[in-house]
Amino acid sequence: MSKIDTEAVRQFLLELQENICARLAAEDGAGEFVTDCWDRGDGGGGISRVMSEGAVFEKAGVNFSHVFGKTLPPSATAARPELAGRGYQAMGVSLVVHPKNPFVPTSHANFRMFATSGGDPVWWFGGGYDLTPYYGFIEDCEHWHRTAKEACDRLNPEYYPRFKQNCDDYFYLKHRDEHRGIGGLFFDDFNEGGFASSFALVRVLAESYIEAYLPIVARRKALVWTAEQRRFQEYRRGRYAEFNLVYDRGTLFGLQSGVGRIESILMSLPPAVRWIYDWRAEPGSEEEKLTSYYLLPKQWV
Repeated sequence: MSKIDTEAVRQFLLELQENICARLAAEDGAGEFVTDCWDRGDGGGGISRVMSEGAVFEKAGVNFSHVFGKTLPPSATAARPELAGRGYQAMGVSLVVHPKNPFVPTSHANFRMFATSGGDPVWWFGGGYDLTPYYGFIEDCEHWHRTAKEACDRLNPEYYPRFKQNCDDYFYLKHRDEHRGIGGLFFDDFNEGGFASSFALVRVLAESYIEAYLPIVARRKALVWTAEQRRFQEYRRGRYAEFNLVYDRGTLFGLQSGVGRIESILMSLPPAVRWIYDWRAEPGSEEEKLTSYYLLPKQWV
């Protein structure tokens, strides 16, 4: 493995958090991020920044963490069992944005790095971003994926189809036989080409997230919505909560490792959710079209 520069990664992630918060706050126009710094007695800590009840964003959380542990948890060694028992450090920025307007999709992004201690150093990057609409718009889906593809193509044209497929496979609720959203990019255990090359990929993709998301927010945030559409949004948010609590590796890592902070780990959960028993969409409705068309993996670009 090539020599790594964890301090450079840390500084980039802190700058990324600052930039994303500033851009989201400007788009909202009224809400403000509350900053909460926290420390761990065993080493490390983080900065959680959360906006609640903004004009556009009902909840937006952008969390930075850099923590250390003596033993990697099962979620981190599932693909690398030979690393079980090793110490580690983990750092990353994870964010989720839950808008008020049902026509504005929820978005999620995460960029992280792991490095082990004890024995030969092993490191890797992971992350990506995905979009969860409640009401579908083809031009939004195309813009989201086109921005992702253009970012990947700057480094390697093979990345987009590969990371898109990873995303489609990952953000899937097996117990529902349903995808969470329209996908995007996802990569994990990534250290190809050495540290400099891998870190360059993270920087390019991380910086493209806000360019993929904000134009969609700007197009949809002023659309008029009804109480029934809001009710449907809250119902679909239930799927989001189910995925994060059952499958999401970042959430599981935080809960299993014991090194995270519960408020930050569960920051991704939506503020208002409902589960409606055996709810069925009206055939041919926009609600029905979400699952019958938009949530089925397809080539948007």
